[in-house]
Amino acid sequence: MQNIKAIFFRELRSFFDSPIAYIVIILFLGSLGYFFTSTLFLINVATLREVFEKTPFLLLFFSPIISMRLIAEEKKEGTFELLVTKPIMEYEIIIGKFLASWLLFFIMLIPTLIYFLTISFLGKVDMGPIFGGYIGLMLVGGVFLSLGVLGSSLSENQIIAAIVSFFIILLIYILDKILIFFPGSLATILEYLGVDYHFSNIARGVIDTRDLIYYFSMMALALLLGTVMLEKRKW
Repeated sequence: MQNIKAIFFRELRSFFDSPIAYIVIILFLGSLGYFFTSTLFLINVATLREVFEKTPFLLLFFSPIISMRLIAEEKKEGTFELLVTKPIMEYEIIIGKFLASWLLFFIMLIPTLIYFLTISFLGKVDMGPIFGGYIGLMLVGGVFLSLGVLGSSLSENQIIAAIVSFFIILLIYILDKILIFFPGSLATILEYLGVDYHFSNIARGVIDTRDLIYYFSMMALALLLGTVMLEKRKW
């Protein structure tokens, strides 16, 4: 646990020691702000639905950007080999870096509470979908970032890591959107594997254990595969 904590704080500090975190946060909030204000002023509807629906799509692009350097940069600069010479396990590196990126995403979401305060002044707000929406976004972000960590573990080139991560995340994102091309039994399986299918359930304010199991299982699987990719150097 101490090793994970050390990696976590080291990685979180590195985010804010470089302009990456600030650029990502500004672009992310700017994009979400556009969707929110478009719904509020152009359609004249005070709701966060558009924000919740568009955030997973934005994460297709932002998750690879956040995660691409986590392992790849360590490999390229040779600091990874130095890191593993210490009494630390590969899974501790993976988990520590993942948690740092997940917390960064949480920090990115905090300013969006301004949107919630705005609509709460304009009328009565149903707290169920709001609460469920934020919980769902954190879970979607966790899955996408864990897949990003996996992609980063596959290469020492950050650009290649980002591209690989993007296509892995894209596959999970579109699974429930291409069901018409598959027969019924296979379509049911693909629908369950699609991240957006489970998010839509939680965003309605319904927290189902099956959805929670899906998200945490996906995160665990991605982090496990990332750990295996780091350990293969020993083989």
